[in-house]
Amino acid sequence: MKSNPSTLAKRAAAVGLLAVGGILAASAYAVSAERGGDTPRCEARHGPDARTAWTAKRSARLAALKEKLKLAPGQEAAWNAYVASTQPATHHHAVDRQAMRGQWEKLSTPERLDRMQAMADRRRAQLAERAAATRAFYAQLNAEQQHVFDAETLHLRARDHRFGHQMS
Repeated sequence: MKSNPSTLAKRAAAVGLLAVGGILAASAYAVSAERGGDTPRCEARHGPDARTAWTAKRSARLAALKEKLKLAPGQEAAWNAYVASTQPATHHHAVDRQAMRGQWEKLSTPERLDRMQAMADRRRAQLAERAAATRAFYAQLNAEQQHVFDAETLHLRARDHRFGHQMS
C-alpha cells in the first residue's frame, strides 16, 4: 500500500476533525449538565417566568406598533378586536408537562397520530381566526398605516420563533 503526502494530509485532517468534534461534543454536554438543575430545559424555557417575559415583550411591541400606526379614535375598536384575536392560546402552557408525557407514553402510535392531527387542526383553525382578524383590522387602516403595518409585522414571526421558540 502506497502512502503519498496528500493521503497522509487527508487522514491527519480527518483525525483532527474527529478529535475537535469529540472535544466540542464533550464540552457541550458538560455545559448542559451544569445548567441542568431539577428543571428540564423545556420547562425552564416555557415555564411561568418565560411566559411572563414573553407577554411583557408582546405588550411592548403592540404598544409601539399602535403608536407608530397613529390610530384615529374610530380605529380603536378594530385595534382592540385585532389584539384580542391575536392573543395566543394559553391552554398548553397550563398543562403539567410530566403528566402529559406520561399520557403520551401510554398511547399507541395510531392514537398519538390522531392526537397530533387534532392539535394540528386546532392550530390551523386558530391561524384562520387570526388571519381573518388581521385582514379585518388591515382593511380599517389608511394607505400610510398599511405601509407601517406591513413594515413592522414583516419579520414578526421569524423574530419570535426562530430556532424553535427562542424569543428575541
